[in-house]
Amino acid sequence: MAVSWDLKSLLPDIPPEHRRDFLVNKLAVGFALAVRPIVAQTTITTDANGLTAGEVKIPVKDGAIPGYRACPAKGRLFPMVLVVQEIFGVHEHIKDLCRRLAHSGYCAVAPELYARQGDVSKISDIQEIVGTVVSKVPDEQVMSDLDATVAWAGKSSHADTTRVAITGFCWGGRIVWLYAAHNPNLKAGAAWYGRVEGDKNAMTPRNPLDLAGGFKAPVIGFYGGKDAGITQESLEKMRIALKVVGDPSQINVYPEAQHGFNADYRPSYDKAAATDAWKKMLDWFKKYGV
Repeated sequence: MAVSWDLKSLLPDIPPEHRRDFLVNKLAVGFALAVRPIVAQTTITTDANGLTAGEVKIPVKDGAIPGYRACPAKGRLFPMVLVVQEIFGVHEHIKDLCRRLAHSGYCAVAPELYARQGDVSKISDIQEIVGTVVSKVPDEQVMSDLDATVAWAGKSSHADTTRVAITGFCWGGRIVWLYAAHNPNLKAGAAWYGRVEGDKNAMTPRNPLDLAGGFKAPVIGFYGGKDAGITQESLEKMRIALKVVGDPSQINVYPEAQHGFNADYRPSYDKAAATDAWKKMLDWFKKYGV
């Protein structure tokens, strides 16, 4: 169950004229509509036994956004992992990943980063999700909300914010690379099939590839060799850029895996690749002190 607190005492002192009504005030229940039907025989469900887990409200600069938090129920000052959603928002799969991390001793928090722009959980068409919500989410807003999530977790969830890592999937995989260039206190990142180059605009002005040489924490990237949306050529560009600047970040490719190979509720799930990458992620976090 989630720990309760006085939300007003945690919110920053925001003048009323700067507060806004958020379009998403609660997380989705179950799985996002666009990913149904669910592949029941491979879907992993992680219990919350021994955990403090549930929906929370995270104060940000213009109000509060919903999120999911899972931590060990006993103890304090747990290393923290930010969990960044897929394109489908913080639905059941992302919550489950938080619980898996909590069972490994982490305080894992997944903020709903589309809260101002819209609820993607009820949209069945992926192109509509992109066009009406995701394309309107500025990178600058995301970086600020992730910073706010770290600050909140340090105050309310017994997280040790001197030991913070980040992991993200699909849309969130790209965000991992960006946040590794943004937060000087981040220790490590793990990016799951997040694009490293692509179209740029006012909302997304830079690609991860543009930031090589500016990462403040090492990132391990996990990609599928059969990913139709992320080319091996773009990954090779990233490898070369990292090598040129002497960055210890890594790109790992699973030759037979598709995009979304860790998504156990979808046909793209590849158990062998997902299991190996998860272990590598945890080892990476430990290597860099998280």
